Amino acid sequence: MPEPDMSVWTGRVDTADGPTALRWHQMVKPLAPDSPPGVVLIGFACDEGVRRNGGRVGAKDGPRAIRKALANFAWHRQQPVYDAGDVRCDGGDMEGAQVRLAEAVRNALVAGHCPLVLGGGHETAWGTYQGLVSFRSDVNIGIINVDAHFDLRDDEPGNSGTPFRQMADWCQAHGRWFGYMALGISVPSNTRALFDRACALNACWRLDQSLVPWNLGRVLADVTAFAGSADYLYLSIDLDVLSGAVMPAVSAPAARGVALESVEEILTAVRDTGKLLVVDIVELNPLHDINGQSARLAARLVWHFLNARKVDGEQP
Repeated sequence: MPEPDMSVWTGRVDTADGPTALRWHQMVKPLAPDSPPGVVLIGFACDEGVRRNGGRVGAKDGPRAIRKALANFAWHRQQPVYDAGDVRCDGGDMEGAQVRLAEAVRNALVAGHCPLVLGGGHETAWGTYQGLVSFRSDVNIGIINVDAHFDLRDDEPGNSGTPFRQMADWCQAHGRWFGYMALGISVPSNTRALFDRACALNACWRLDQSLVPWNLGRVLADVTAFAGSADYLYLSIDLDVLSGAVMPAVSAPAARGVALESVEEILTAVRDTGKLLVVDIVELNPLHDINGQSARLAARLVWHFLNARKVDGEQP
């Protein structure tokens, strides 16, 4: 991978408030071979899968936009965060880029880090998963996809709508369990064929209309039960699960969507299982952003995932 572009990590410096007034741009460091274990940001600057899937291209610029939005956020962590740079997709070679992403994810896991992949289209997920199973192919990996779409299409070659079907194929070929939970599925956005395929694969799912505050306790219990069937978890978050009113900068904005608060609770529940090995956040398309609002929301999800604890002094 190329060296990370650290010029994006710039922002406000509150000198007068001292060492407790730090921001992300002051704390994120480039990944080095001897870096102590932490979270590693890996960009996947690719939207070739979106193009193949007939969507709105532009997600290749998502990783930089998320980093830029993160840069000025307040730092509340103890553990380090590193930037490993971007895997790029040149000349439409999506499959080659996915192989390189898999290598970056595997290397981070081998070094004891938690990879957090910034997409890119949802073709990101197939690269992330390949890296995960090359690290641990001998265990049961539970896949949780927070998404308006199943992404189980049977298209060839692969695209942004096929990654979880590709995972199912890999599991079948290698005699592994395909444990797949999709949260936030939109019925109008998935054909009958996709529901039939999900049934045939013994997938479990919850619809977007189920992920409401008064029903979220049941959903989180389902997540915990699903996690109990897995040795480790992989979490993929497609930003198009959110309402298009708050997340317009995706390939396919949601007419209804799921509330941000519900997505945050799911992220926290998955992380707190203690089984999560890798996460990716995909589909931010800065070309359709409004005043950087969507990039800040994507960055806020990254921030929440890494900081979902009450700060000192917060009242219950």
